[in-house]
Amino acid sequence: MAPPLSRRSLLQAAALAAATPAVSLTTTGRAAATVQEATSVAAAPSAWTVQPFALEDVALKPGLFADKRQLMLDHGRGYDVNRLLQVFRANAGLSTGGAVAPGGWEGLDGEANGNLRGHYTGHFLTMLAQAYRGTKERVFADRIGTMVGALTDVRAALRRDPAVLSVPGKFGTAADQVRGSYQYVDLPAAVLGGASAITFSVWVRPTHDADWTRVFDFGDDTTRYLYLAARNQAGVPRFAITTSGAGGEQALNGTAALPLDQWSHLAVTIADGTGTLYVNGTAVARNTAMSLTPAALGTLRNNWLGRSNYSADPVFAGAYEEFNVFSRALTAAEITELQSRRAADTPTGRGDLASYAFDETAGGTFADASGRNLTATLRRTWGGPSHPGFLAAYPETQFIDLESRTTSDYTKVWAPYYTAHKILRGLLDAYTATDDDRALDLASGMCDWMYSRLSKLPQSTLQRMWGIFSSGEFGGIVEAICDLHTITGKAEHLALAKLFDLDRLIDACAANTDILDGLHANQHIPIFTGYVRLYDETGEERYLTSAKNFWDMVVPHRMYGIGGTSTGEFWKARDVIAGTISATTAETCCAYNMLKLSRTLFFHEQDPKYMDYYERALYNQVLGSKQDKPDAEKPLVTYFIGLTPGHVRDYTPKQGTTCCEGTGMESATKYQDSVYFAKADGSALYVNLYSPSTLTWAEKGVTVTQTTGFPEEQGSTLAFGGGRASFTLRLRVPSWATAGFRVTVNGRAVSGTPRPGSYFEVSRTWRAGDTVRIAMPFRTRVEKALDDPSLHTLFHGPVNLVARDAATEYLKVGLYRDAGLSGDLSHSLTPVPGKPLHFTLDGTEWAPFFEGTEDPTHAYFRRSEPKVVFGGRDSGVANPAKADGTTLLDEVWAGAPFRTKGALVTRVRSTVAAWVSAGLLSRADGDKVVSTAGAASYRP
Repeated sequence: MAPPLSRRSLLQAAALAAATPAVSLTTTGRAAATVQEATSVAAAPSAWTVQPFALEDVALKPGLFADKRQLMLDHGRGYDVNRLLQVFRANAGLSTGGAVAPGGWEGLDGEANGNLRGHYTGHFLTMLAQAYRGTKERVFADRIGTMVGALTDVRAALRRDPAVLSVPGKFGTAADQVRGSYQYVDLPAAVLGGASAITFSVWVRPTHDADWTRVFDFGDDTTRYLYLAARNQAGVPRFAITTSGAGGEQALNGTAALPLDQWSHLAVTIADGTGTLYVNGTAVARNTAMSLTPAALGTLRNNWLGRSNYSADPVFAGAYEEFNVFSRALTAAEITELQSRRAADTPTGRGDLASYAFDETAGGTFADASGRNLTATLRRTWGGPSHPGFLAAYPETQFIDLESRTTSDYTKVWAPYYTAHKILRGLLDAYTATDDDRALDLASGMCDWMYSRLSKLPQSTLQRMWGIFSSGEFGGIVEAICDLHTITGKAEHLALAKLFDLDRLIDACAANTDILDGLHANQHIPIFTGYVRLYDETGEERYLTSAKNFWDMVVPHRMYGIGGTSTGEFWKARDVIAGTISATTAETCCAYNMLKLSRTLFFHEQDPKYMDYYERALYNQVLGSKQDKPDAEKPLVTYFIGLTPGHVRDYTPKQGTTCCEGTGMESATKYQDSVYFAKADGSALYVNLYSPSTLTWAEKGVTVTQTTGFPEEQGSTLAFGGGRASFTLRLRVPSWATAGFRVTVNGRAVSGTPRPGSYFEVSRTWRAGDTVRIAMPFRTRVEKALDDPSLHTLFHGPVNLVARDAATEYLKVGLYRDAGLSGDLSHSLTPVPGKPLHFTLDGTEWAPFFEGTEDPTHAYFRRSEPKVVFGGRDSGVANPAKADGTTLLDEVWAGAPFRTKGALVTRVRSTVAAWVSAGLLSRADGDKVVSTAGAASYRP
């Protein structure tokens, strides 16, 4: 029996990468450079009969996967992580150090007001963690340490009341309000003093050009107030006062926009029915009918700098220096004096109603120098977190709103628990990779906070929340929480995972009732990986049963040839493939999550279909979603992989920092995670994928080095090193390997009959120097759309081939004319010299889908076989078709492979007889077809 493992090792195993601490810790809690030996599979959940190896245990060798990974590693090394941290620091009111947020989904100006911001940071952390585990390069550990340290500071700041962020001002120091901090200054109710004449004087440096941001706003609600906006709807400053709402405003409008990132002086005077607005000492607006004064408003409840009484208006972003309120109207000359020095240094002096210099460099209050002691307080519009474990890049308001929301509106609430999942997952992966206890503490705290919120809600509320499209999406959070539970052992964490049960979905899928039509695909796929993990933790069968049945509802019934699923992010009716092809098919996140689900199900039941699917989606959609060029700024990953004719892939989707770019970063740094698995008792090694790599199986004391050019090479070689070990080698025989699967050990053939879609076993005591050679010749075949027999996609072995052609109509392609007895269609293709896996057919080039180019491609084509031709011999008979599009030749070749020519002719004769009997073919033409089939010559 193995010795007891640490809690952290348990987490690594549950996270599908079982390992002991990858690095040692320094006294600061940051990862040190020494990499310790990782164990492989000892601590995985007991329900797993097959277990994965850690990323550390499988080293990628030069080849297709290593080349793709290198592009992402370079991106991970070069991208400024402070840009990702900007939105977190801003939310906490911390200095962002001048960093610019990435934009897109990670920026306040991005889609849906940036309501998903923070998610990409989690993805990036996971990418860095996987990169570090796979390469041991210190740069990745250092970047993780920077991010975890910053997030620790963010949480600490959120736990406190807001604190002043002091910056250089116009004359001295100033108080900065970072955009995204949702902070404002709250003044005492007596600030206006019931004055019948007044002057407001303030220096501001705005950093954002949002309309209706308030420099100040004093009011009770949206009926009685006065305000000064940095910009109105026309983009110029506006002062207004009213006792009857917006329709009764008496106003002053500026003539030009305030410049951004520059200091501007604003002043407003009201006296004797005249109001004047000054900008930088110049009177830009005058209203001689301004009858209202602060005295008419009385004592007001809300007296704010930077916040509006209209809740939808944005908070002011920028810096304040000097805010003075005088109980008289200053003269133009006095306003001019304020342009070159502080009020205290002018003959006018400080405001007698209020005077704030903003000289403070710490704390959360601002002293009033007017003599009235009206201390101002820095506050957040949303108050503060409900629990000390809260960590996010935006306020807790989205989580609160979701609890009462009944309809989806991502401009208000966009999947807050989805974003929480990405952050949680990133922190867990950071801990797994670097053993930084700060990351674990942050992750545990997040789950404590979520439990404190969700455990108080009735089941009916939870079911409603999780059933709302987009707003209620929670991604793979259940899986992450279960992984955390394996290390903390806290009952509350397991209870939290169960609070995400979506009973309607679980119960339907457990009963094998397909309700996927109309559901958002990626909202639901990762749910089931989490439910499998809940089965591991609780033993409740419905979780596992529902996940298995769900998988079968997607594959093949909603799967495109490349392994992707969804159209426009949603599922349509079962078995509708051709009818759903569009420019927005196959969201890349869906493939990522289907791979995770497939491997997790395989840990419980070693059905080869899961790894067949894994190979299909990995070698085609996942690899093809990554562009084959370097970029320091973007990961260059598709969102949708459109499958329409002539589609050109977009590797910089939407506004950037999307979910698919996030999962794309992850995919490209864990290509090795499913190449090898081990039987839980150590009695067998599964070789699932043929990929150049070296496995270190520490438990057995052996190494296995796989050398191959697959898929350019049609086979692979395994070389054993280390000590002697007895176990069964289980080699996956792909379902497409119908042309044979031959295995030799040390040059001698292994007896047995490998069957496509199975595992072939070789049992022996393995020794250093043993060599296993696998040969699996590729055949070229087509796969038909389930709902349209005339719409095909082409495969050469595991590789989907696409036609490179700018046409926007389906190409018409014929392939049967040179088909071999095996049904192999490769004889219709001409290899392109010097370009492996490239072919030409009727003048059109066909290339692997996995090549990340911007060529227009055709993944599907119309099968066009106008004449019945065998072995290049034309019968002169038109190829008839049934009502559903199935042709005579389709039915003939559906019987392939044929062992002999005679077997083929027999198939032709029986098929022709059936078609003649059905009135689909004349007897005379039938005779010609049979005669031609018998006279033709065929390749194997």
